[in-house]
Amino acid sequence: MTVTLLGATEIRRLAAELDVTPTKKLGQNFVVDANTVRKIVQAARVQPGERVVEVGPGLGSLTLAILEAGASVTAVEIDHRLAARLAQTAAEHGVAPEMLTVVDADALRITELPGEPTVLVANLPYNVSVPVLLHFLENFTYLQRGVVMVQAEVAERIAAKPGSKIYGTPSVKAAWYGDWRLSGTVSRQVFWPVPNVDSLLVGFARAASARGSEEERRRTFAIVDAAFNQRRKMLRQALSGIFGSSAAASEVLIAAGVAPTARGEDLTVDDYQRIAQHAEHAERAAIDQPQAAG
Repeated sequence: MTVTLLGATEIRRLAAELDVTPTKKLGQNFVVDANTVRKIVQAARVQPGERVVEVGPGLGSLTLAILEAGASVTAVEIDHRLAARLAQTAAEHGVAPEMLTVVDADALRITELPGEPTVLVANLPYNVSVPVLLHFLENFTYLQRGVVMVQAEVAERIAAKPGSKIYGTPSVKAAWYGDWRLSGTVSRQVFWPVPNVDSLLVGFARAASARGSEEERRRTFAIVDAAFNQRRKMLRQALSGIFGSSAAASEVLIAAGVAPTARGEDLTVDDYQRIAQHAEHAERAAIDQPQAAG
């Protein structure tokens, strides 16, 4: 199977045919450079025979580059016009029908992916990039690795390490699922329309084993949210709302081996998970204490 890629002229022709104007509301910026989509596929180390999920395929530039590498694609597209046209575009560029499955749906609402893809490759809409990433990692445990293109600032925050000013909620929540790295730069000039922000590639590899139960993840993420909602405050103050008081928060933090005077940006995902575990122990002890007294 020989797959050909889209050029800038054909992309504009397709958009005109479908009466599609890239919109800020959907965060649409179409990649019109073949070298760039090949660069993304190479960064993701896509191999022949693999199953890849792509979010927001648009007119199909990146889709065709993934298919060119010999992988099959499950493409999730929220725009009905684009979803309806994608299979035809793929066929016109040498793609066998069984290699592409199009899911016409909102990526934030789907709970199943045909073919159970193991790789995520996408040019994510800027306005929903972090929610989409976290939704996919939470719900599709068969996803093992991936590379996505997002706004540069977002990529840097996702890959940030503790102690950095840009380290925050997305950094910790992403780290729950595995390791993240910056994987390359992308020029503004390869997009149509040209965005007013820079883009970066960020890649991930899922951890070999699950970090904790769903209940523990929710508990941990609630603590992370509280810590960064008031990131300038010490943790004993930032978490007082969750634990009832600064004193109660300090007790849990000390039990977890975390200084009550630390701030949210100082902690690793392991620290946050430990706090969640000790908070659960404290809650159970408080419930059991009246029963023991009785």
